[in-house]
Amino acid sequence: MVGSERAGSSLKPAGFTLLELLIVLVIAAALVALVPPAINRVLPGVKLKGASQEMASAIRFLRGWSVSQGEQGVFLLDLEQKHYTITPREKVYEIPQDAELKLVAASDEADGEQQGGIRFFPDGSSSGGRITLSDAGRSHRIDVDWLTGRVSLVH
Repeated sequence: MVGSERAGSSLKPAGFTLLELLIVLVIAAALVALVPPAINRVLPGVKLKGASQEMASAIRFLRGWSVSQGEQGVFLLDLEQKHYTITPREKVYEIPQDAELKLVAASDEADGEQQGGIRFFPDGSSSGGRITLSDAGRSHRIDVDWLTGRVSLVH
């Protein structure tokens, strides 16, 4: 049948034009060029936040361990080597090398200028202290209340 076409069909061919494909490729190339530098700017902040969260978690664990075991537990921070340990575990926890560390703790818990710690007692109390991790304008602070042993993380 001459001139008969299906209803709703068009004579326009399906697909993309060369111009449309080139525009999509230019946009994709721009994204590939712009995204990696942005990720590199954000990554140090993510590392620092993760390190502070891990440290606060380890300190909370230590407090719970001291109460449940009925023993004293010690969090020991080495400011020079940028790592810390907690009493019941032998693991050494690393802190990003580009992080600046500050520790305010009881003088009884200081071991020289570059090491200090926080002691937890079986009743849940502690010697108290404050640890600050910072870099490039970002700062995370871990506060340990001496009376209750409560650990809080402030971003």
